[in-house]
Amino acid sequence: MLEIKEVEAYLVYLEAVKNYSKNTIISYKNDILEFNDFVVSERFAKNLITIRNDRVCKSFIASLNLKGEAETSINRKLSCLKGFYEYLVSNGVIKENYFLDIKSLKVPKRLPKIIKDREIEMMLDACDLNKPLGYRNHLIILMLYGLGLRVSELCNLKINDIDFSREEVLIHGKGSKDRYLILIPEISANLKHYLANERISLLVKSRDSNNKYVFLNNKGGSLTTRGVRVILDGVIEKCGETFHITPHMLRHSFATALLNNGADLRSVQELLGHENLSTTQIYTHVSYETMKKQYQNAFPRAANLKKKS
Repeated sequence: MLEIKEVEAYLVYLEAVKNYSKNTIISYKNDILEFNDFVVSERFAKNLITIRNDRVCKSFIASLNLKGEAETSINRKLSCLKGFYEYLVSNGVIKENYFLDIKSLKVPKRLPKIIKDREIEMMLDACDLNKPLGYRNHLIILMLYGLGLRVSELCNLKINDIDFSREEVLIHGKGSKDRYLILIPEISANLKHYLANERISLLVKSRDSNNKYVFLNNKGGSLTTRGVRVILDGVIEKCGETFHITPHMLRHSFATALLNNGADLRSVQELLGHENLSTTQIYTHVSYETMKKQYQNAFPRAANLKKKS
C-alpha cells in the first residue's frame, strides 16, 4: 500500500490527539488513499498533496456518484477529506483546503428498521443456555437490546467496567464519550452467571489468561464486531427464519421501545450516547408510525375505514 508521510502523520494525530478508534482510523486511511488513487489514475496531480484546485475534488465526488455509492458513504468520505486537508493547512503543508466549500449530499430520510418483541423472544429462546456459547449469545442479545449498545461498545466492554454493587456499567462510547447505564435485574443476573461460569470455560481455551474483555469467542479470544454479526446470523438460522438482523437493529428497537412506553427524548439521547438530540429524533418518527398502526388496528372506526380503503 502506498505510504505518504503526511497521511501517516495525520493517522498518528487521529490516534494520539483525537483518540479515534482503530476501526475509524483504518476507515479514514482507506478513504484518503482512495482519493489519492483517483488523483494519480486520472492524472490530476502527482499525488493528493499536490492538487491545486477544487476541480479534482468535485470530479472525485462525481465519480463516487457514478459508481452508485450511497449518499451517506460519499458524505463520510467528504467529511474525512475535509478534516485531512484542514489538518494539512493548519500544519503549513498546503495553503488551501479545496474540499472546504464542497457541500454534503442530501440524504433521503430512512426510518431505522426495528425488531418486534416476538422476534427478539424467538432469538433468545433459540440460544442453548446449557452451553457456554449459547449462554454467551443469549447475553449478547439481552445487552444489545436491553441497553441499546453499539456493537463496538459491547465488544470493548471489560470486566472492570461493571459495578454490580451499584448495578451499573460504564460504556466507552464514540469519541471517548463515556456514559453509565443501569443494569436491569435480568441482565445483571445473567451477566454474573456468565462471568462466573461460561466465560471461564471459554477463557481456558485462550493463550491469554489475562484477557479482561467480557465477551470471548469460541477460542477464548476477544470477540470482534464481525463475530457478533456472525453470531446473530447463526441465531436466526437456528430459529428457522431467513430475515436479516444487525446489532444496530437491536439498538433501534431499544430506543423505539423506550419512546413507545413514555420515555422522554433527552433521556433516550443520554442512554444511547448521542451527542446531538437531532440524531435521537429519528426514533420519534418510528414511534409515531408504531402508534399510528396501533390506532388503526385498535380504534373501531379507524379499523373500519382501513378495511373500506
